[in-house]
Amino acid sequence: MACRISELVLSCADPELLARFWCEVLGYVELDREDGAIEIGPPDAGFGGLQPTIILSPSSDPRIGKLPLHIDVNPVDRDQDAELERLLALGARPADVGQTGDEQWHVLADPEGNEFCLLRRRLEPITA
Repeated sequence: MACRISELVLSCADPELLARFWCEVLGYVELDREDGAIEIGPPDAGFGGLQPTIILSPSSDPRIGKLPLHIDVNPVDRDQDAELERLLALGARPADVGQTGDEQWHVLADPEGNEFCLLRRRLEPITA
């Protein structure tokens, strides 16, 4: 028997801001709210579906240093350059983690500074 990732929990200062951002980035919708936390996930799938949900949990604890985990995303309906433009327009910003400039991915940060990578390869969208 194996496990599956069902949800990722991200502590953040502003769950509303990050929920809006990540819903736009991933095509997710708000699924639930509880005690200030917002759960987002794929429409019509929700918890337990093929993709994990994300819980944006409010925290006033200051983050120290880089997160030990980051998210990689791939475009599904456009090339990498067009997706980069879209993500920057949504509020992502370039992040420098020591890249050489020869990478095939872009390192970005969400509105709270959480790093994520936009990879090059276009993936097929998941259909339910």
